[in-house]
Amino acid sequence: MTNTQNKTDVILIGAGIMSATLGSLLKELVPDWDITVFERLDNAGEESSNEWNNAGTGHAALCELNYTSEKSDGSIDISKAIKINEQFQLSRQFWSYLVNSNRIRNPRDFIVPLPHMSFVQGEQNVTFLKKRFEALSNNPLFQGMEYFDDHEKMKDLTPLIMEGRTSNEPVAATKIDSGTDVNFGALTRKLFDHLKSKNVEINYKHSVEDIKCTSDGSWELKVRNVDSGTVDLHTAKFVFIGGGGGSLHLLQKSGVPEGKGVGGFPVSGLFMVCNNPDVVARHHAKVYGKAPVGAPPMSVPHLDTRFIDNKESLLFGPFAGFSPKFLKTGSMFDLLRSVKMDNFVTLLAAGVKNASLTKYLMKQVMLKKEQRMETLREFIPNAKSEDWDIVVAGQRVQIIKDTEAGGKGTLQFGTEVVSDDDGSIAALLGASPGASTAVHVMLEVLEKCFPQHMKEWETKIKEMIPSYGVSLAKNPDLFKKIHTSTAQSLDLSEKESVYS
Repeated sequence: MTNTQNKTDVILIGAGIMSATLGSLLKELVPDWDITVFERLDNAGEESSNEWNNAGTGHAALCELNYTSEKSDGSIDISKAIKINEQFQLSRQFWSYLVNSNRIRNPRDFIVPLPHMSFVQGEQNVTFLKKRFEALSNNPLFQGMEYFDDHEKMKDLTPLIMEGRTSNEPVAATKIDSGTDVNFGALTRKLFDHLKSKNVEINYKHSVEDIKCTSDGSWELKVRNVDSGTVDLHTAKFVFIGGGGGSLHLLQKSGVPEGKGVGGFPVSGLFMVCNNPDVVARHHAKVYGKAPVGAPPMSVPHLDTRFIDNKESLLFGPFAGFSPKFLKTGSMFDLLRSVKMDNFVTLLAAGVKNASLTKYLMKQVMLKKEQRMETLREFIPNAKSEDWDIVVAGQRVQIIKDTEAGGKGTLQFGTEVVSDDDGSIAALLGASPGASTAVHVMLEVLEKCFPQHMKEWETKIKEMIPSYGVSLAKNPDLFKKIHTSTAQSLDLSEKESVYS
């Protein structure tokens, strides 16, 4: 190890969408702060943010049925859908600001207009979808949503999905044209190109091996150069751990009390990708269904048009899998290494509580291709095995912690910011809807870690994100104005004019 001590204001660990977003926000708010980034891989956006490792959905709750639940009285709770939608609007506004101010260019490289649809089968699910549609369509955030249960009309909308179905099978769908497909890998790379132009020091192929607090309250990182093997020390006043599944290990190494008792459970994903261009050309939407009973929320089946590598693709999934790795490029010992004295009982309790989930994952792991094809045929009855290949998507680590509501060993679905009491370090844990709500999550980091600066930053934040601190659901005129302006800035479809 060298004796070199490198000092900076901010260190970002991981070159994914979260670090890219936080770095971009800070460079607008305090351009004179020095920022250093460390990434274990050889480029930005190669793990969870990579376009092949996530669904690429601009999650706005337009089609995702797991964001709306049926209450005991039969009514539909849309509060989570409103929250997710408003959070995605923050991302659209920040991206628009970056485009309008020439920080990034060519928005069609990372965001494309694409209808979002929900599709269900069976009388009970059709009833649910209609009630969901009625609840959402009364809210300004979901203006333009349509409901269909007529077979002939649905054949026009989704020929692949409807061909081969009997006319007496109850099916229904909703459709809204203001959805998007987002290439988070491309967006991440654009943001890091921008940060590099602003003199942010970006170190690829550098792995953070250890992290500890110094006597003056700064953080000292032991960083290894992957190629040379040399190790240097780097200190900063503030550290953000945005290393995807790898964040938990670093949070544990930091020793902060807030990281005690927290565990993680890795879930991998598989998608089926269509290799027949004639089939791909006959579908143009993201279509979400309902997750099987006992399946985790990240396993909601969906048939997606995707735009990757300048090519239109068609993907179906995800199928859940299991690997003890916390990252796709991680170690088979990641899960074992995360087990500590302070989280052992919590993890044990989670295992007992989630026996059905474990059983479900085991069944998923054992599936053969033809069994996965049978699941696909619930969406595309006439799907042919030779038209589809299997691709391995990314790893996600679900948070396990003790909560007041769920008790000991509660498995958390979603993202969570963990920070110490003085705000000098923060880590992002969890999974979906992650990338879509990156701006909201990074604003939360700023609020938690820099409360002393928020008043002076507020004017600039509102310049970049006009709805900051405002409920768009309660301010429909503001929502229409913002949605229309961001659609123009991001070069989205003219169909978004329903909001004008």
